[in-house]
Amino acid sequence: MRRVIALGLTWLVLLVLASGAGAASHHPTGEWKVFEDCPLSNPKVENCVFSQTTGGSVKIGNKTVPIENTVTLQGGFQGAGSEIQFFGAEDGNTLSKTPQPVPGGLAGLIECKKITNFILRLGCEATFENGLTGVNATLEVAGPATSIKLNTENLIFGKGTALELPVKVHLENPFLGSNCYVGSNSSPIVVPLTTGASGELHGKVGKISFNELFDKTTVTGSILVNNTFAAPAATGSRRRG
Repeated sequence: MRRVIALGLTWLVLLVLASGAGAASHHPTGEWKVFEDCPLSNPKVENCVFSQTTGGSVKIGNKTVPIENTVTLQGGFQGAGSEIQFFGAEDGNTLSKTPQPVPGGLAGLIECKKITNFILRLGCEATFENGLTGVNATLEVAGPATSIKLNTENLIFGKGTALELPVKVHLENPFLGSNCYVGSNSSPIVVPLTTGASGELHGKVGKISFNELFDKTTVTGSILVNNTFAAPAATGSRRRG
């Protein structure tokens, strides 16, 4: 079964010219320290990006999962506007694997009361009374980081797709085991996010500021949204042992 998902993120974005004196070092300090994982060893990298999602939510079917723990996206890129090529973080931690608790756990994802078969419904309810129902959901990049798409013009002007993430959602729980995913590297959930409008959701272009040398741009308070996108059913098996 495919689920329709709505997503809204509160975003802080830092963009910097990698040719700047502070950013060019492999071990930047001071105001540049957040870019220490920018892939500066790649000669194609012209700019660095460090962004944090500090709030928002993901809605899967009727279940809304709030983003309670900060998620970091970082890397470097070449080009500008719609002609950007993205490169992942130097240490490979392009999108931080930050678990988000799913309200209601498994019981919140699987509605036992809607199961028409009486015996199966009782079994479902009994399972969710065993204390093993807490679930964490973690967004992970699906496939290479170069498949991430960033459009700085759309981000600032609130038109079109500002960020497109190919992701998979890792669902972790003692009952599910450690290998349950929604989406995969071969079949990712592709999420086109905008600071403009997407269906009934409306994004927001954040406040833009610069440092004294105008070689670092900070965008705060952006809201990126996507109203509906399709996700494949969960896959994976329960861990044995």
